[in-house]
Amino acid sequence: MDDDNDWTMNLSLPRARTSELRGRQSVRATFKLTEACIGAISIVAAHLGIKQKSLFDHLVEDINTLNSIAGELSNVSLRNYSRVQKTYVISRKSLYSLDEVSKSHNAPRDALVEYSVQRLLPVIINEQKKHEARKKIMSAVANHFNNGQALLKKLENTLGHEDPLFGRLETLMTHYRNTYDGMRAFIEKGKIIEDFQPEILRRILSTTKK
Repeated sequence: MDDDNDWTMNLSLPRARTSELRGRQSVRATFKLTEACIGAISIVAAHLGIKQKSLFDHLVEDINTLNSIAGELSNVSLRNYSRVQKTYVISRKSLYSLDEVSKSHNAPRDALVEYSVQRLLPVIINEQKKHEARKKIMSAVANHFNNGQALLKKLENTLGHEDPLFGRLETLMTHYRNTYDGMRAFIEKGKIIEDFQPEILRRILSTTKK
Protein backbone atom coordinates (compact mmCIF):
# COMPACT_ATOMS: atom_id res chain seq x y z
CA MET A 1 0.00 0.00 0.00
CA ASP A 2 1.25 3.50 -0.85
CA ASP A 3 2.16 5.32 2.38
CA ASP A 4 0.81 8.56 0.89
CA ASN A 5 -2.64 6.98 0.82
CA ASP A 6 -2.45 5.64 4.36
CA TRP A 7 -4.79 7.95 6.34
CA THR A 8 -3.12 6.94 9.60
CA MET A 9 0.07 8.73 8.53
CA ASN A 10 -1.76 12.06 8.60
CA LEU A 11 -3.09 11.75 12.13
CA SER A 12 -1.71 14.07 14.76
CA LEU A 13 -1.91 12.29 18.12
CA PRO A 14 -0.98 13.69 21.55
CA ARG A 15 2.23 12.16 22.87
CA ALA A 16 1.84 10.57 26.27
CA ARG A 17 4.57 11.28 28.77
CA THR A 18 6.23 8.29 30.37
CA SER A 19 5.75 9.81 33.83
CA GLU A 20 2.01 10.19 33.23
CA LEU A 21 1.67 6.58 32.14
CA ARG A 22 3.65 5.34 35.13
CA GLY A 23 1.45 7.43 37.40
CA ARG A 24 -1.51 5.32 36.29
CA GLN A 25 0.16 2.06 37.26
CA SER A 26 -1.59 0.17 40.03
CA VAL A 27 0.21 -0.42 43.30
CA ARG A 28 -0.82 -1.87 46.65
CA ALA A 29 -0.84 0.33 49.71
CA THR A 30 -1.70 -0.64 53.28
CA PHE A 31 -3.32 1.73 55.77
CA LYS A 32 -4.58 1.43 59.34
CA LEU A 33 -8.17 2.65 59.24
CA THR A 34 -11.27 2.49 61.39
CA GLU A 35 -14.07 0.12 60.46
CA ALA A 36 -16.28 3.15 59.80
CA CYS A 37 -13.80 4.51 57.25
CA ILE A 38 -13.41 1.15 55.52
CA GLY A 39 -17.18 0.76 55.51
CA ALA A 40 -17.69 4.14 53.88
CA ILE A 41 -15.35 3.26 51.01
CA SER A 42 -16.95 -0.15 50.49
CA ILE A 43 -20.51 1.14 50.68
CA VAL A 44 -20.10 4.00 48.23
CA ALA A 45 -18.21 1.84 45.73
CA ALA A 46 -20.76 -0.98 45.92
CA HIS A 47 -23.82 1.26 45.96
CA LEU A 48 -22.69 3.38 43.02
CA GLY A 49 -21.25 0.43 41.11
CA ILE A 50 -17.68 1.72 40.80
CA LYS A 51 -14.36 0.11 41.64
CA GLN A 52 -12.83 0.90 45.01
CA LYS A 53 -9.59 1.84 43.23
CA SER A 54 -11.40 4.47 41.16
CA LEU A 55 -13.07 5.87 44.25
CA PHE A 56 -9.86 5.88 46.25
CA ASP A 57 -7.96 7.61 43.44
CA HIS A 58 -10.72 10.21 43.16
CA LEU A 59 -10.34 11.00 46.86
CA VAL A 60 -6.57 11.21 47.21
CA GLU A 61 -5.06 11.80 43.77
CA ASP A 62 -5.67 15.56 43.83
CA ILE A 63 -2.64 16.90 45.68
CA ASN A 64 -4.18 20.37 46.12
CA THR A 65 -7.11 18.94 48.04
CA LEU A 66 -4.76 16.81 50.11
CA ASN A 67 -2.69 19.87 50.97
CA SER A 68 -5.82 21.64 52.22
CA ILE A 69 -6.71 18.66 54.40
CA ALA A 70 -3.15 18.25 55.63
CA GLY A 71 -3.03 21.88 56.71
CA GLU A 72 -5.64 21.01 59.34
CA LEU A 73 -3.82 17.84 60.39
CA SER A 74 -0.26 18.96 60.94
CA ASN A 75 1.27 17.30 63.99
CA VAL A 76 -1.93 15.49 64.96
CA SER A 77 -2.11 12.14 66.69
CA LEU A 78 -4.81 9.62 65.89
CA ARG A 79 -6.92 8.80 68.92
CA ASN A 80 -7.07 5.26 70.22
CA TYR A 81 -9.97 3.98 68.14
CA SER A 82 -9.76 0.41 66.97
CA ARG A 83 -8.10 0.33 63.58
CA VAL A 84 -7.30 -2.50 61.23
CA GLN A 85 -4.81 -2.85 58.42
CA LYS A 86 -6.46 -2.64 55.02
CA THR A 87 -4.68 -2.98 51.70
CA TYR A 88 -6.03 -1.14 48.67
CA VAL A 89 -5.04 -1.12 45.03
CA ILE A 90 -4.49 2.50 44.06
CA SER A 91 -2.62 4.38 41.36
CA ARG A 92 1.05 5.18 41.81
CA LYS A 93 0.14 8.87 41.47
CA SER A 94 -2.29 8.63 44.40
CA LEU A 95 0.31 6.94 46.59
CA TYR A 96 2.90 9.55 45.63
CA SER A 97 0.48 12.37 46.50
CA LEU A 98 -0.27 10.84 49.89
CA ASP A 99 3.38 10.31 50.75
CA GLU A 100 4.49 13.77 49.61
CA VAL A 101 1.75 15.63 51.45
CA SER A 102 2.20 13.50 54.56
CA LYS A 103 5.91 14.33 54.70
CA SER A 104 5.62 18.01 53.85
CA HIS A 105 2.92 18.71 56.47
CA ASN A 106 4.00 16.14 59.04
CA ALA A 107 0.48 14.74 58.84
CA PRO A 108 -0.15 11.00 59.36
CA ARG A 109 -0.90 9.28 56.06
CA ASP A 110 -3.70 7.28 57.64
CA ALA A 111 -5.30 10.49 58.92
CA LEU A 112 -5.12 11.97 55.42
CA VAL A 113 -7.02 8.98 54.09
CA GLU A 114 -9.66 9.09 56.81
CA TYR A 115 -10.28 12.82 56.40
CA SER A 116 -10.44 12.39 52.63
CA VAL A 117 -13.06 9.68 53.09
CA GLN A 118 -15.08 12.13 55.18
CA ARG A 119 -15.82 13.86 51.88
CA LEU A 120 -17.99 10.83 51.06
CA LEU A 121 -20.41 11.50 53.91
CA PRO A 122 -22.70 13.89 51.97
CA VAL A 123 -22.88 11.30 49.17
CA ILE A 124 -23.76 8.51 51.61
CA ILE A 125 -26.37 10.59 53.44
CA ASN A 126 -27.98 11.62 50.15
CA GLU A 127 -28.02 8.01 48.91
CA GLN A 128 -29.55 6.83 52.19
CA LYS A 129 -32.42 9.29 51.69
CA LYS A 130 -32.87 8.16 48.09
CA HIS A 131 -32.83 4.52 49.16
CA GLU A 132 -35.64 5.08 51.65
CA ALA A 133 -37.65 6.96 49.01
CA ARG A 134 -37.07 4.14 46.52
CA LYS A 135 -38.34 1.57 49.02
CA LYS A 136 -41.58 3.51 49.48
CA ILE A 137 -42.04 3.86 45.74
CA MET A 138 -41.24 0.17 45.30
CA SER A 139 -44.05 -0.70 47.68
CA ALA A 140 -46.50 1.17 45.45
CA VAL A 141 -45.03 -0.51 42.36
CA ALA A 142 -45.48 -3.92 44.02
CA ASN A 143 -49.17 -3.21 44.64
CA HIS A 144 -49.59 -2.08 41.05
CA PHE A 145 -47.85 -5.19 39.73
CA ASN A 146 -49.94 -7.50 41.91
CA ASN A 147 -53.12 -5.80 40.69
CA GLY A 148 -51.98 -6.38 37.13
CA GLN A 149 -51.36 -10.06 37.87
CA ALA A 150 -54.83 -10.35 39.42
CA LEU A 151 -56.38 -8.72 36.36
CA LEU A 152 -54.52 -11.11 34.08
CA LYS A 153 -55.89 -14.06 36.05
CA LYS A 154 -59.39 -12.64 35.87
CA LEU A 155 -59.11 -12.28 32.08
CA GLU A 156 -57.94 -15.86 31.78
CA ASN A 157 -60.86 -17.13 33.85
CA THR A 158 -63.38 -14.98 31.99
CA LEU A 159 -62.20 -15.11 28.37
CA GLY A 160 -59.82 -18.03 28.28
CA HIS A 161 -56.11 -18.42 27.62
CA GLU A 162 -56.53 -18.12 23.83
CA ASP A 163 -58.34 -14.78 23.86
CA PRO A 164 -56.41 -11.97 22.08
CA LEU A 165 -57.01 -9.55 24.94
CA PHE A 166 -55.53 -12.01 27.40
CA GLY A 167 -52.52 -12.54 25.13
CA ARG A 168 -51.78 -8.84 24.92
CA LEU A 169 -52.04 -8.32 28.66
CA GLU A 170 -49.92 -11.42 29.28
CA THR A 171 -47.18 -9.99 27.05
CA LEU A 172 -47.40 -6.67 28.90
CA MET A 173 -47.16 -8.38 32.28
CA THR A 174 -44.16 -10.42 31.15
CA HIS A 175 -42.28 -7.21 30.36
CA TYR A 176 -43.57 -5.71 33.59
CA ARG A 177 -42.24 -8.66 35.60
CA ASN A 178 -38.77 -8.30 34.08
CA THR A 179 -38.72 -4.61 34.98
CA TYR A 180 -40.20 -5.27 38.41
CA ASP A 181 -37.60 -7.94 39.20
CA GLY A 182 -34.83 -5.58 38.11
CA MET A 183 -36.15 -2.83 40.38
CA ARG A 184 -36.36 -5.21 43.33
CA ALA A 185 -32.81 -6.40 42.72
CA PHE A 186 -31.61 -2.78 42.68
CA ILE A 187 -33.36 -2.07 45.99
CA GLU A 188 -31.89 -5.23 47.50
CA LYS A 189 -28.39 -4.23 46.43
CA GLY A 190 -28.91 -0.83 48.01
CA LYS A 191 -29.56 -2.33 51.45
CA ILE A 192 -25.83 -2.18 52.12
CA ILE A 193 -26.23 1.52 52.80
CA GLU A 194 -29.00 1.16 55.40
CA ASP A 195 -26.86 0.26 58.42
CA PHE A 196 -24.06 2.76 57.86
CA GLN A 197 -24.07 5.47 60.54
CA PRO A 198 -22.34 8.66 59.31
CA GLU A 199 -22.23 10.12 62.82
CA ILE A 200 -19.80 7.39 63.90
CA LEU A 201 -17.23 8.46 61.31
CA ARG A 202 -17.85 12.11 62.16
CA ARG A 203 -17.26 11.41 65.84
CA ILE A 204 -14.02 9.58 65.14
CA LEU A 205 -12.66 12.33 62.97
CA SER A 206 -13.80 15.17 65.21
CA THR A 207 -11.64 13.78 68.03
CA THR A 208 -8.54 13.06 65.99
CA LYS A 209 -6.72 16.29 66.85
CA LYS A 210 -4.92 16.68 70.14
